[in-house]
Amino acid sequence: MLQPINVGHKSLADYATLVGPTLMGELGALAEPLRGRRVLNLSATAFGGGVAEINYTLVPLMRDAGLDVEWRVIGGQDEFFEVTKAIHNALQGSPEGLTDAQAEIYRLYNRRNAAELEGEYDFVIVHDPQPAAVIEHARASGRHWIWRCHIDLSTPNPSAVDLLAPWWRAYDAAIFHRPEYVPATEGLPTSYIWPPAIDPLAPKNMALSPEDARYIIDQFGIDVDRPLLTQVSRFDPWKDPLGVIDAYRLVRDVYPGTQLALVGSMAHDDPEGWDFYNQTVAYADEDPDVFILSNLNNVGSVEVNAFQVVSAAVIQKSIREGFGLTVSEALWKARPVVGGRAGGILSQIRDGETGYLVDSARGCAEACLAVLADPDRARAMALAGKEDVRRRFLMPRLLRDWLVLFNRLDGNDVGAAELTTVEESR
Repeated sequence: MLQPINVGHKSLADYATLVGPTLMGELGALAEPLRGRRVLNLSATAFGGGVAEINYTLVPLMRDAGLDVEWRVIGGQDEFFEVTKAIHNALQGSPEGLTDAQAEIYRLYNRRNAAELEGEYDFVIVHDPQPAAVIEHARASGRHWIWRCHIDLSTPNPSAVDLLAPWWRAYDAAIFHRPEYVPATEGLPTSYIWPPAIDPLAPKNMALSPEDARYIIDQFGIDVDRPLLTQVSRFDPWKDPLGVIDAYRLVRDVYPGTQLALVGSMAHDDPEGWDFYNQTVAYADEDPDVFILSNLNNVGSVEVNAFQVVSAAVIQKSIREGFGLTVSEALWKARPVVGGRAGGILSQIRDGETGYLVDSARGCAEACLAVLADPDRARAMALAGKEDVRRRFLMPRLLRDWLVLFNRLDGNDVGAAELTTVEESR
């Protein structure tokens, strides 16, 4: 059931010119005591969503730093992923709780996956709620267990927290994007706060000329001579693609030639994805200037890059958002960004300085209209946002955080290297 994922090779030295000598030197010093340590990542899927994107870069960079790192994906039937999607929604505030039968399905598949875990590891990193209960049956397989939460737990359904809390308490550390996400539950392990990061050298974020980007998106029927608004995210009610369509319609009333692209990916651990995709298509009502695309339309990383590069504005109008790496991706390309005032988007956009934060479809439309009316100002804001991303949200900084935590758990002296705990952040 535990499928190994091949991530290829990456060299940390390739990032030196982007992050500078100070961080590179710190990475070398932090990695030295950890050489040969065995690390296992457990997640629910190898594609679709931020966890997979991060691991395709972070795992090979950890290896290049001298650690022995694996990434495995848990297995399960549709009934399991329907339950884990319900847990995900409940943790993000859905009022629907879980039935006893659903809780038992969750326990069953975690038990089965734990039975497939072989070998011994120094550090086991469990991503998100799907495999959180594996620890109950496989504790002896890892010296240190870390739960990494990638979702917004600021207003969780208490029933989901009650279900997962006994397993969370068994971990040696937990990591959240923001202090507001740490559940108010007794007995949690030391909880650290750090954001995720993007890979500036990955195909989705590498330098792409406007000419090449225009050529790529022209293949999807986009008129490259008219304004384009784009949202890149899963087809999920928390991402509010229907609200994005409402905003687009308001913008089109002022700029009739405006086009909209909703670009997503269909992941196997998201059984609701197809239902909401179909709702989104229906809501677009056959508008020829609304393009609803996914990996099943051959939209891969380079194509996403092209859509972001060509867009007049990149939107991430989330209602709930663990972090929303598409914001940093767009800012890294110096594109104007309009984000929902939610979750991790608040960590990436300084409203009115590096982008716009909005609370409604009308607010989203007004921000897009401001971008279209004054592209020079929007560009200046985006360039300021790119510098924020360079300092705070690139992959070597994320590697540094992990190395500091591994050293702490191992009892090694990390000198002046600091991590922020939830107590320190409040």
